[in-house]
Formats: sequence, C-alpha cells, structure tokens
Amino acid sequence: MAKYVYPAIFTQEEGGYYSIRFPDFESCYTSAASLEEGMDMANDVLCLTLYDMEETGKPIPAASDITELITGDGEFSSLVACDTMEYRRFYSCRAVKKTLSIPAWLNTMAEKEDINFSAVLQKALKAELHI
Repeated sequence: MAKYVYPAIFTQEEGGYYSIRFPDFESCYTSAASLEEGMDMANDVLCLTLYDMEETGKPIPAASDITELITGDGEFSSLVACDTMEYRRFYSCRAVKKTLSIPAWLNTMAEKEDINFSAVLQKALKAELHI
C-alpha cells in the first residue's frame, strides 16, 4: 500500500478519443473521450491494477524510465500517479466484523458513557498505522 508513479502512453484515436496503456503492466489499459477524462481514467485503472496486485501478493514491477519510451505518431507519454491507500479508503469501505476482548470494568465504563466501540477502534487503528 503506497504511492506509485508509472508512465503511460496516450494514443489519440479518430474522433478525439484516447486509448491509454501502461507498458509496465500486461493488462492495464483504458480509453476516454477527452484528454482530461483520460488522465482520470488512467489514474483509476493504474490504482485498480496495483490494488489487485497488492491484494493477491503479486510482485509489483519497477516503473520504466519515461525518457526511454518510444511513442509513435499521434502518441505521447505521461507520468500517472496513484495512491492505493487513498483508493482503498474511497472504494473499499465495507464493514468487517471483528471479535475482541477487553476487561469487564472497561466495558462497563465505556457503555455508561455511550461510547461507540467501532468508532474508537477505527480511530485507534488509524493512529497506530499513521494514516
């Protein structure tokens, strides 16, 4: 879970559309109706690809040097950045049930104060993980 920067190759197609591919990944490509949308779509597909690789334990390749990429007519290269931690926060918000144990006296005091155990645990975990 980290921040990444990879080069992408943008190809302008007929009608102003763009196809976008990442040469460092076998199946990481997308398309868009405009350059602005293309940058958003490139970020999204890169994050999704890297998120999947992190989740499945696949090795993440080193990024190619953008100055060494060869582009053809109607193509250009650009760096695309993504943050898989931010991606996780935005897209993976499903709740997961956890069972834990605390001293009875602490449970009694917390319940008297109407403390939300889930909220406290989430806050503590984020602090512990520095996120």
